[in-house]
Amino acid sequence: MAYLRMIGWIATATLVVYLGLVAAAWAMQSRMIYPAPPVSTELPDGFERVTYRTADGLDLVAGYRPARDGMPTVLFFHGNGTHWQSSAWVTRDLAGHGYGVLAAEYRGYGGNPGVPGEAGLYADGRAARAYLHDRGVAADEIVLVGNSIGSGVATQLATEIEPLALVLVSPFDSLAATAARKVRWLPVKMLLRDRYDNRAKLPAVAAPVLILHGGADTLIAPEQAQALADARPGTELVIHPGRGHDLIADDEVQSRIASFVAELRTDR
Repeated sequence: MAYLRMIGWIATATLVVYLGLVAAAWAMQSRMIYPAPPVSTELPDGFERVTYRTADGLDLVAGYRPARDGMPTVLFFHGNGTHWQSSAWVTRDLAGHGYGVLAAEYRGYGGNPGVPGEAGLYADGRAARAYLHDRGVAADEIVLVGNSIGSGVATQLATEIEPLALVLVSPFDSLAATAARKVRWLPVKMLLRDRYDNRAKLPAVAAPVLILHGGADTLIAPEQAQALADARPGTELVIHPGRGHDLIADDEVQSRIASFVAELRTDR
């Protein structure tokens, strides 16, 4: 009997610890998904700080550089561990070739008010597009670029407008599936509030799609990029061998985006 009581006590204690971990994961998921970094102050030449308002009344500061006459504008959505200032730096080569760039920012990032979440980031993406509309940039002059978690914002927006193109860099098929692969001992799909289901949404995107992914990405496996490409026939997928998750900082990626867009404009 003493042995059975000990087994029961151990099982109960294990369950309590496990449930405590589940509760902690639930409570801390926003902090883990959206680890907003400190704000930087430096900007590449030609970028200016701009402010636009979301539908729920948040004033977001972002970075903008207008396009040269006749050139498209890149609407860039960054990953979860960076901010709009870093977006301005990684897109400076595109800007240098005449592309306009709106380095969009999210609520709770870059010193902006609000708490980040999936619905909120989608609203922030719509506000960024509305800002470009007010600056005279038509939807078919916009190249949506989403990096990592920004791929979720870009994909959602691409289902709502008709951009010139959608470019996804280091994207996931869905945040829920990615997290479930990483943390197999937790019921992640049940716990996760934000899902960013790119795979389900991508078939609804009418614009040409380019996906760029690192072949050695250990955070988001390249198989997820392949799954996205398979979900939407006609998607162009480029895997960069030996490259990791920070692919967006590679000059070759900026050149590939520029050539992809140039081909689309030539075919018009």
